[in-house]
Amino acid sequence: MHVKIIFRGQILILSLLLLSHYFAAFGQDTILNKYGLWVINDIKTLRATIIKDPGKQMIDLQKFIPAIYIDLKYAGPNNFMHKKLYKNATATFLRMPAASALQQVQIELSASGLALKVFDAYRPYAVTLEMWEPIKDDRYVADPKIGSGHNRGIAVDITLIDLHTKKELDMGTGFDNFSDTAHQTFTALPAQIIKNRKLLKSVMEKHGFKALDSEWWHYSLPNAKDFELLNVSFKSLEKMKH
Repeated sequence: MHVKIIFRGQILILSLLLLSHYFAAFGQDTILNKYGLWVINDIKTLRATIIKDPGKQMIDLQKFIPAIYIDLKYAGPNNFMHKKLYKNATATFLRMPAASALQQVQIELSASGLALKVFDAYRPYAVTLEMWEPIKDDRYVADPKIGSGHNRGIAVDITLIDLHTKKELDMGTGFDNFSDTAHQTFTALPAQIIKNRKLLKSVMEKHGFKALDSEWWHYSLPNAKDFELLNVSFKSLEKMKH
């Protein structure tokens, strides 16, 4: 009995030591929030994670993939919240593995006269908290108890455009359509729309992304837990030197 108690005590001490090393490495701004999640709030802490794992670098998509089009819906009022949620966003970001995979998607599409248009990529965790309140439906908005792939920098909201006309391909609904019609499995649509959705899904999945069933536009890498939740401002990311 005494041996077991001592052994458990040693485990507790070891756990506390590991936690202290975690805080020492990543700073006080990596906080445990009310949902018990670790969230990185400052650029210094983010840099510390990137030093340990360069794959966690945040990449400016427009600079990394010049052929893509950017139309950040949450940087203006044209979204389901009907207000500007990204106060100082002039660029959008993904982690290196997601950005590299998206680059390969664009290369493949360019050969067919198509391009990607990005509606959203990285999203600060504070915005997810704000979005959750009016909807509270995790089919369409990430539950802050879990966090979003957008918060981790590995999810992207996207569509296809014709390079000749610069027009979006018809996907049957607009972005942020919270109805069954936007679901990946919804088939009561004209054949061309089904074809367009299948094209987007097939090329994204070919390069490692996974589709969200309830939104034809949402794709993410499957290894979300490998990346920390971020609440770093766009302004800080834009100033960050790689």
